[in-house]
Amino acid sequence: MRQFGDICLTALMLALLLFVALPGVSPARAAEAAPTGPFGLWDPHRRPEKPDLRSIRQIRFLTEDDFPPFDFQGASGSLEGFNVDLARAICLQLKVPCTIQARRWDTIVAALEEGQADVIAASLVPTAQARERLQFSRPYYLRPARFAARQQDAPPALTLQGLTGRRVGVVAGTAHEAYAKAYLTTARLVPFPSDDALRAALKNGEVDLMFSDGIGLSLWLSGSEAKGCCIFEGSPYLDSHYFGDGIGMAMRREDDDLRQAIDYALFQIWEQGLYADIVRRWFPIDPFTPLP
Repeated sequence: MRQFGDICLTALMLALLLFVALPGVSPARAAEAAPTGPFGLWDPHRRPEKPDLRSIRQIRFLTEDDFPPFDFQGASGSLEGFNVDLARAICLQLKVPCTIQARRWDTIVAALEEGQADVIAASLVPTAQARERLQFSRPYYLRPARFAARQQDAPPALTLQGLTGRRVGVVAGTAHEAYAKAYLTTARLVPFPSDDALRAALKNGEVDLMFSDGIGLSLWLSGSEAKGCCIFEGSPYLDSHYFGDGIGMAMRREDDDLRQAIDYALFQIWEQGLYADIVRRWFPIDPFTPLP
């Protein structure tokens, strides 16, 4: 995801409704208490009303072209990715003509505010600073933390007792380290300077588990660098205090009708199973759903 006003790639994470962990809650209970999985992002008992689309003649989406698997330029030169597929699905759902264009990250918000587009679908984080200038749809993905372990190792119990003395690797200075210090109190935390260093340590058996960004881990686990060494363990961790409130699509603050239309379309895409199809296309190893 992208921070407002920042071109740096930050840790990517996600899953359903927000859960604030309480002091003394075990790691397993913290994960279990949170409703998880991308398919629970919308409440089937709170169906949004179909909006009046007469004021929406077209939707001009803005995204990027260098942030795979969310938005990037494919081999054919066309835009591809998770955000791009969702934008196209919204267009089909609303039966409204749409365009999807790529802009340089540091110009994308200004282009929206200047009326050159209507919606940003580019993993823009809805920070307090961003919300002062823009409004956001309901989250269409959240950002989970996950455990990963080596395939050859016996899976540990992800409880305070089961983690006692276990070497759990984290990246120093991240929300994952802060969460681990607060709640994984029986584990032996081992900090590393970067994701690459942490992943290498897990592969080499220098740590028993790693606790990190679920989306980044998903892409690593399914890629050639991991070489099938490692797997997810347990459920996503969704504490919004540490891992954020999720990612929505951004619009100008005055475009309430458009926001309602986007929210309605996202619900329909989820209810019809299209959201699950898009997740599976771009995340071969699902970072969002608890393991059975």
